[in-house]
Amino acid sequence: MKLLIVLLAVFGVSCLATFIAGHPADYYFCGRLAMGVMLMFTATAHFKFNKGMMLMLPKFVPCKKAVVYLTGYIEILAGIGLLVKTVRGPVAWFVILFLVMLLPANIHAAQNKVNLEKANYHGSGLNYLWFRIPLQLFFIAWVYFFGVMH
Repeated sequence: MKLLIVLLAVFGVSCLATFIAGHPADYYFCGRLAMGVMLMFTATAHFKFNKGMMLMLPKFVPCKKAVVYLTGYIEILAGIGLLVKTVRGPVAWFVILFLVMLLPANIHAAQNKVNLEKANYHGSGLNYLWFRIPLQLFFIAWVYFFGVMH
């Protein structure tokens, strides 16, 4: 839920700021900015809650801590890349692929009741997926609309 709030709040504030400044609203830029900020917000979890993030990964994934840190850095770079005109199209496609690839980790975490922030197995479980899967699809559609289509 936090991610959705960050995404929509940044989108709304950036559109409002553009309007207040007297410029025509560039909804595509505001959408990319919102996704970029959201990606940077999620990246902070990779560093702040790295133990919980490591629990999200299946046992067969090696070097879990390195994977968590690497994906955090990837999210930061992708967030910035969405704002750079010359690379935003390929970056947007990469973010879509990245979001698809993260879904199995979210499913694994839900199946094992991972609590990301407390780094234990007392999370909300499979009920979380009723919200997370549609949210992930919404994020993919957002990136496609604001990053690929324009």
